[in-house]
Amino acid sequence: MRIHKEGIPTILITTILVGLLMVVSNKYISSEWCTIKYIVDAVLVGCWLFILSFFRIPNRTFHYGENEIISPADGKVVVIEEVFDEEYFKEKRLQISVFMSPANVHVNRYPMDGEVIYSKYHPGKYLVAWDPKSSTDNERHSIVVRNSKATVLVKQIAGALARRIVNYATVGSSVKQNAELGFIKFGSRVDLLLPLNAKPEVNIGDTVKNGISVLATY
Repeated sequence: MRIHKEGIPTILITTILVGLLMVVSNKYISSEWCTIKYIVDAVLVGCWLFILSFFRIPNRTFHYGENEIISPADGKVVVIEEVFDEEYFKEKRLQISVFMSPANVHVNRYPMDGEVIYSKYHPGKYLVAWDPKSSTDNERHSIVVRNSKATVLVKQIAGALARRIVNYATVGSSVKQNAELGFIKFGSRVDLLLPLNAKPEVNIGDTVKNGISVLATY
């Protein structure tokens, strides 16, 4: 396991704050209240460990499939339905959405090989990520990847806690399945808009992992 580069500034700041607060608690909480001091220290260390784990990148053996859409995110499948895409395709697409809780790994990956032909950031609200309106109303970054067999839109969506979306896509670049697409900080969601002839390989409520789980075939 390693720590994602996006987390280094946050982890450094958290480490400094936790260290200072522990020094203060040890100095000003009387020895007669040692139980309270231990509880405070445990909470501070717990917060530090949570921040550290949020930016983790676990060691994985990725799954590759020429005709497969691999999950771009860790989390739970919350939507599988046909929708009309207003942003790019202007037609009906199959939407599969993965909700990421703060406890999930938050690095995002490309679901297939191809060329990035569209990339756009949209400012917006911070509705809870499982709200259906979050797909169109929340802060989000959309990219479209195209190859000879399919064209797929991947949408990184901020949630109630997520306030920063990082996206590495560059229009015109060739990308590889499971390469890093970006990162969303502190709870979020990823939508995929697939061709209508794509066959879902997951069900609502399934837990999936980025770079491993097959969401659909085409």
